[in-house]
Amino acid sequence: MYRHISPSSTLLLNEQSSALEKKGRQVYRFGFGQSPFPISSVLKAALIKHAHRKEYTQVQGLQALRAKVAEYHSAFESRPISEEQIFIAPGSKALLYTIMCAYTEAAVLIPAPAWVSYAPQAELIGHGTFMMQTSFEQRYRVTPDILEKALAEAAQHYQNLLVVLNSPGNPDGLCYTPSELQALAVVLEKYQAKVISDEIYAPLQHDNQHVSMAKYYPKGTFVTSGLSKWAGAGGWRLGIAILPVDCDKQLKDAMLGIASETYSCAASPIQYAAITAYSENEMMQQYVQNQRTILSAIGMNIYKAVIDAGLNTHAPEGGFYLLLDFTSYRQSLRDSSLCTDTEICEKILEDTGVALLPGVSFGLPPEALCARLAYVDFDGTQALEDITTQGWSEYLTEKHSHKMCQGIENLGRYLKQLA
Repeated sequence: MYRHISPSSTLLLNEQSSALEKKGRQVYRFGFGQSPFPISSVLKAALIKHAHRKEYTQVQGLQALRAKVAEYHSAFESRPISEEQIFIAPGSKALLYTIMCAYTEAAVLIPAPAWVSYAPQAELIGHGTFMMQTSFEQRYRVTPDILEKALAEAAQHYQNLLVVLNSPGNPDGLCYTPSELQALAVVLEKYQAKVISDEIYAPLQHDNQHVSMAKYYPKGTFVTSGLSKWAGAGGWRLGIAILPVDCDKQLKDAMLGIASETYSCAASPIQYAAITAYSENEMMQQYVQNQRTILSAIGMNIYKAVIDAGLNTHAPEGGFYLLLDFTSYRQSLRDSSLCTDTEICEKILEDTGVALLPGVSFGLPPEALCARLAYVDFDGTQALEDITTQGWSEYLTEKHSHKMCQGIENLGRYLKQLA
């Protein structure tokens, strides 16, 4: 007998899109959430400098890197963080798994919609998985009432309670407000639950006003992040975790043991290069600020196009996602025998070349009729060059979002024809 873990729906959609392109079809790649931006030249130079490194590092991570990560996040999150709280791994996904795996048994409470890998990781470990359904009207945010109800139920069966939060969010591009986080912290402390706060998109919050869950619940919050999104280095696989303040030594030892018996350490050349990413560096700061400016402008342009197409969504606040709501077309879709978001996305890809990821991949009910749109189908290298040489403008927003807007217009026409 074997474990039944479905392949990543994101990677599967990417393969389907590539297959259509090989047939000469125009494909609008809204399905794969990979940063469109190139790695910074200073970061590439740092990797070249340290490419000869071949030694294993400490399991917890290179000490010099952990010190820089602690310094960076102390400033970014406006709270004191020590290098002993920092874990380095080959990707934040590995750290999410390591944190969950450190508990012998636990309930893992996950908001829906949520990133595709949280629930499978919990299930692989054997933890109980509790999905907390949210709604469009709630901005897909977990409310204190939803959290209280879920924790009360989970506490009847499990001693250890782990709550996953993600802000800015994947798949919705939305952020928790400080007041929302404070209200959740009260409930979390009541149940002595731990939080895994996935803040991988935090440096790409469009207004640059990110607030970490750890600010309001420092003794119960693990923060995870890394280079995949804001540094455009997904394939480098460099993730970081910040342990809670006064973290239980047994928990930390368990994490070190799991890490040492699985991935051992992140690649040493990548760790040495990452010191540059987390150092006070004007070029890196401008590089990230330029990304925020571009993503904010393009995101709002895509948002307006989606609304014009007759779909519902929220204006994006961080990262590069929108969660589309097809319920305004529910009847006409049903008349065409399209009753679930998976059926809708498959038909839309086949008929229009628009690649979207169905909401069911993110834990939503299939009849919710939602789909994630990643607005990354543009030339990030050219966009960064343009903003550096010209400054950003409405003209550049239109230039770099033209193809994506064209795809959304095609989608809108297709849906209106069904109606």
